[in-house]
Amino acid sequence: MKETSAAQRISWAVDAGRIAYDSACDLQRDLARARKAGLIPDVLLLCEHPHVITLGRNGKREHLRAGDPVLRQMQVEFRSSDRGGDITYHGPGQIVGYPILDLAQHRRDVRWYVEQLEEVMIRATAGFGIRGKRLPGAHGVWVDTPAGEEKLAALGVHLSRWVTSHGFAYNVSTELRYFDLIVPCGIPDKRATSLERLLARAVSAGEVRSRLVEHFGRLFGLAMVPTSRRDLENALADAAEPTRTAFAGVSQDAAAGESVL
Repeated sequence: MKETSAAQRISWAVDAGRIAYDSACDLQRDLARARKAGLIPDVLLLCEHPHVITLGRNGKREHLRAGDPVLRQMQVEFRSSDRGGDITYHGPGQIVGYPILDLAQHRRDVRWYVEQLEEVMIRATAGFGIRGKRLPGAHGVWVDTPAGEEKLAALGVHLSRWVTSHGFAYNVSTELRYFDLIVPCGIPDKRATSLERLLARAVSAGEVRSRLVEHFGRLFGLAMVPTSRRDLENALADAAEPTRTAFAGVSQDAAAGESVL
């Protein structure tokens, strides 16, 4: 796959730690507004969520196998999402990546963008000696196991005026029994797996994050600049007033110009 030329642009690489799903969505909206206004560079936001099941715009509610009593007992939230894709689970031990990119500065091609995200995860996985692959008609990263093809990473994105949000979820040490609460990504005969299960050993989440950041920068032609969550929030606060001025009289994320996959 062709890579972008050596980076002259930058992207902030932010490890936000554990953050509630709703808070992450709010943060992404703020980042996307600032990126559209040209007030911040591209951002790769990495985080981990407490137990939550999310249903994308293309999802089917019947793919949620558990009722409210079971979800409450297992302390799992349920949220609808404006990303593409079907239903998925997020939780501890999973690295969630939310790129906020202006594709007008890269390539105005949603399919190319999705394939780039898959390639980031495939290359990161290869660094652990595991061959990840694509599966036709099923976005994400898959691996061959003795039990058949299993899903290591899921993907669902949102674009508004070529600025991206949402992204990918990569299972490092995820407790896989939570995927039994859903039909993962709406595919009933496939199961989820994790990097630790595939390697049969503990894996450092920090090592996986660094590999994801490295390959993200290479594939998108960006110099990755480590940025703290506090610095990110300070930058958003500084950008808030110009952002409000720039968006005065403009409807919020009008349906025109939006895309999900």
